[in-house]
Amino acid sequence: MSRIGNNPVKIAEGTTVEVKDNLITVKGKLGELTQEYSDVKITVEDGEVIVERPSESKDHKAKHGLYRALINNMVKGVSKGWTKELELVGVGYRASNQGQKLDLALGFSHNIIFELAPEVKVETTSEKGKNPTIKLTSHDKQLVGQIAAKIRSFRKPEPYKGKGIKFVGEQLRRKAGKSA
Repeated sequence: MSRIGNNPVKIAEGTTVEVKDNLITVKGKLGELTQEYSDVKITVEDGEVIVERPSESKDHKAKHGLYRALINNMVKGVSKGWTKELELVGVGYRASNQGQKLDLALGFSHNIIFELAPEVKVETTSEKGKNPTIKLTSHDKQLVGQIAAKIRSFRKPEPYKGKGIKFVGEQLRRKAGKSA
C-alpha cells in the first residue's frame, strides 16, 4: 500500500493542471512544467489530482508514489517556487554573479565561471564576518537540486576543517586530526 500515492494533490489557487495522452502539464504564476508518465491513471477533479494504479505489482506501486510526489513538487513549484542555499566555508572563498554567470573563487589557480540555466535565479551575498552564500530559486525542484549539487561538487566540504561548499543547515561529519 502506497501511503504517499494514495494522498490526493491539492491544486493551489491560480494553478491549472492538464492531463493529455501520458503527459501532465502544470501552469502557474511562476511558470509551466510538464512530465511524462506511464502505468498509472491520473485524474483531475474538485481541485485535486488523484493518482491510481492498475494493479498491486511492485512496479506499479513504485510508480504510484513516484508520480504523485513529482506532481506535488510541480504544483508547489509553479505556485511558491523552490529555493536552495549554499554556503562557502574557507578563507578567500568568494562568490559573485553577473546575470546568469556565477563566478566562484575556491582556492584554485583560476576562478570557476558557471553558466546557469535561464529558469534559475541566482543571488549571492557576502557580508563581513560571515561566509558568502549563494541562493538558487526556480519553479523546477529537480533543476534547482541538480545545479546546487553541481556547484557543491566544485569543492566538497572536507571532514577535518569543514572547508568547502555546503548546503545551509547541512551537518558535516567531522574527524579528529592527528593525536600527539
